[in-house]
Amino acid sequence: MTDGKPNGDRRRALGSKGETIAADHLAAEGYRIVDRNWRCPAGEIDLVAEKDGVTVFVEVRSRRETGTFGTPEESVDARKQRRIREVAQMYLYRHKAFDRRTRFDVVAVTFAADGSFGRLNHIQQAF
Repeated sequence: MTDGKPNGDRRRALGSKGETIAADHLAAEGYRIVDRNWRCPAGEIDLVAEKDGVTVFVEVRSRRETGTFGTPEESVDARKQRRIREVAQMYLYRHKAFDRRTRFDVVAVTFAADGSFGRLNHIQQAF
């Protein structure tokens, strides 16, 4: 605890800040944000967006530049990809959208050690 907040609270705040930056970036690129933090028993999808008739499931990963835990992109491992696909299937089922074209993107947001915005990397068709 360096700023009086427990680690989990700081991590959630950083994640929320990253999701807002990612959503703003996607909107500026012509995506329509359909859902944020969509949950079901299998898990959560950070952002569901739509562009050009494609439903895009977006995993947002935020990290500080310290490099202690690797890059945000590296944190979307095979296990996480499997979970996102499972949640996406449930999303499509619940929204009766089986015929939709879909894609899985990752938006990696990096912050400086002081918490200021560093960089954004939008990886389309990440998996």
